[in-house]
Amino acid sequence: MILGIESSCDETAVALVTADRQVLASRIASQMDVHAPFGGVVPELAARAHVERLAPMVEAVLTEAGIALTEVDAVAATAGPGLIGAVMVGLVTGQALAFAAGKPFVPVNHLEAHALSPRLVDSGLGFPYLLLLISGGHCQLLGVEAVGRYRRLATTIDDAAGEAFDKVAKLLGLGFPGGPALEALARGGDPTAVLLPRPLVGSCEPHFSFAGLKTAVLRAVAAGGHGTADLAASFQAAVTDCLVDRTGRALARFPEATALVAAGGVAANGAIRAALEAVAAQHGLPLVVPPPALCTDNAAMVAWAAIERRQAGLADDPEMPARPRWPLDPLAEPVRGAGVKA
Repeated sequence: MILGIESSCDETAVALVTADRQVLASRIASQMDVHAPFGGVVPELAARAHVERLAPMVEAVLTEAGIALTEVDAVAATAGPGLIGAVMVGLVTGQALAFAAGKPFVPVNHLEAHALSPRLVDSGLGFPYLLLLISGGHCQLLGVEAVGRYRRLATTIDDAAGEAFDKVAKLLGLGFPGGPALEALARGGDPTAVLLPRPLVGSCEPHFSFAGLKTAVLRAVAAGGHGTADLAASFQAAVTDCLVDRTGRALARFPEATALVAAGGVAANGAIRAALEAVAAQHGLPLVVPPPALCTDNAAMVAWAAIERRQAGLADDPEMPARPRWPLDPLAEPVRGAGVKA
């Protein structure tokens, strides 16, 4: 039974999870009201909000589960990657709680937590599988071979898909966070109305790129003549085509995959999920997507990753410092371009 803490960006989360896949209690505190006036996450405000909310949330989760801190088997917290100030708040809190209770502390890679989260709700999901991780900060394709063993097949050479959704939503006046609002608006639009590029689609290069697509939307907005619903639908269709093309290429390079898994906040997008189901079916594979509560940042996935690592006998440094960058595949070849989200 592990107490998990997540604070890598703008969600403060605490959860208590058992090895038999029971989530005894889980709390997530959104910071949307804090960051909405600025149109995006302000790192200093995110860290301050974590400081204010984390201790009461830990107490609430333990109370809801009827568990004392001394009864947990370990404490886990995200140690990176993420906003360094935000990560530090959760990491130091987790280390302090573990020390006070005399329990082991497990630092968790946020990306690994996403990678293993489908196994929390699907006990039949075995290794290896192909993971499409699509969130506000990351867009990667990873061969998940075992707990602690990951092969990066593709990453973004500039912006992540989730970041593109939020920036385009801001251009369309939809506020922050923009992903869900843009998806809702796109349902009433024509996805063929605005001619937008599909960066790297059809290319032999395996990676993603969304910066040029954002610029194209900016120019289309400036030129006028298109309704916001059509712009939203056309942008969503372009992103979907990019994800489908790149994922299909990765599946061809990872034929041992037993499933296609999508995780991260963007995986909650209905149009994208439907397109990925078609890709998986073409390769004779199931598509596995965690429920929405496990797609976005949460602490249950952090606790579960710690359980998986302990069961696999993997050792972690309890004094590990916070890491703003922490690739799952440190041996992967660098990709071209600047500002790489490795």
